[in-house]
Amino acid sequence: MHNDAYRNFWTTTLGERPGARPHLAANIQADVAIVGAGFTGLWTAYYLKRLAPELEVVVLEAERVGHGASGRNGGWVVGNLAGLERHIGGLSREERRTCCGVVADNVDEIGRVLAREEIDADFNKGGAIYAAARYRDQVAIQRDYLQHLHELGHREADCHWLDADQLAEIARFRNGHGGIYHRQVATVNPARLVNGLAERVERLGVTIHEQSRAETLARNKVNTREGSVESPMIVCATEGYADRFHDFKRHVIPVQSLVIATEPLSDALWQEIGMAERPAFADASRLINYGHRSADGRIVFGARGSYRFGARSKADQAIGDDAIRMRRDLLVDLLPALEGVRIEHGWGGSLGLSRNFRPHAILDRRNGLATAGGYAGEGVAASHLFGRTLADMILERDTELARMPWAFADASHRQLIKRWEVEPLRWLAAQAITFSYAGEEALMRRGKPAPLLKPALQRMNDCFASVIE
Repeated sequence: MHNDAYRNFWTTTLGERPGARPHLAANIQADVAIVGAGFTGLWTAYYLKRLAPELEVVVLEAERVGHGASGRNGGWVVGNLAGLERHIGGLSREERRTCCGVVADNVDEIGRVLAREEIDADFNKGGAIYAAARYRDQVAIQRDYLQHLHELGHREADCHWLDADQLAEIARFRNGHGGIYHRQVATVNPARLVNGLAERVERLGVTIHEQSRAETLARNKVNTREGSVESPMIVCATEGYADRFHDFKRHVIPVQSLVIATEPLSDALWQEIGMAERPAFADASRLINYGHRSADGRIVFGARGSYRFGARSKADQAIGDDAIRMRRDLLVDLLPALEGVRIEHGWGGSLGLSRNFRPHAILDRRNGLATAGGYAGEGVAASHLFGRTLADMILERDTELARMPWAFADASHRQLIKRWEVEPLRWLAAQAITFSYAGEEALMRRGKPAPLLKPALQRMNDCFASVIE
């Protein structure tokens, strides 16, 4: 683990961590071998052992538990799935409502599991505000998004409109024109969650080997530098960190997500800002901005992910001063009361994006290989749902989750997930989308009509959004 990990605010809340768990230094056997000790791998292990305690489950982690995105994210637990419409768009309205209900209720189920297992991860269900909070044009964007949520199948009681006065009662943004309140959203300290979950699965009998990087995945065998695990079922749970082995890197690429945390704010400042119930918040920018009030009174704020040429994952955690300053300026633009507040932490990691732009839980029983991921930045909640789904499929349980449209049994990831284009095409496309989104935002900031350029740019960006969301 690099010393720069302490740029990550979540890491500082863990206290003194024990030494690393033993690395794999032998050739062993298991009923299920899981590669990756993040949320997906650990939730899969948890449900496998809860449902089938007799199973021998081994988890291999290249660094320490939660080293990847699971210990570095912004802490949102979202009752939605990025790309869900790609799974359920062709279903009946009733079937869509059922799927959306499963996704939304997943937030409450996470809260119940954490309470039952006594994992103190600062879980707080304060909902989320998707605000039109900087430019008047954002009102139309958010109203369109609310209509999309309802058409998708989300309950109207869970997602409803806030006018300017109702928004101000919850949070006071610079230009709070209105927004969406989504009830089925919580926040969490992800580092405490992933470490608490690891300790719990160990008490259930799961073996975790840290500093045991999987170098190859052969049929029914995982090889590390000093050992191996033979198993009839191998779960690849690497999400945005699959770039160093196997061909998963051709199907799921890493996108960088960068986050900052302020110093703890005074009670007087919180009175000015609001957010008494600690809701999550985001604005209507296509260059996604998101944040929430932490348990100790800070604001944790992330914005504007990026793609690195060559699909390289972010191994270190620290981010540069320019990246911190840009996010600080965005935050102050949303909440001017924060002018002069000190930024104490800045960090980043990699999320996983599949070429299909939809999350997946795949079981290839013939080749003894399972995987889940492609969460596109909403993995804190999705990993729990998909870990449960993988466990049900591995154990051949006929459950509602195993029948969900994101669950693919007896299939290969090579068949289901397209390969990404070769470089430099990926990088060029990412740059074009970023610049186009930034151009649209610049026009909104001006607040002046651009009768030819503005509609054309919006149509082009709507097309981009339909492809990547």
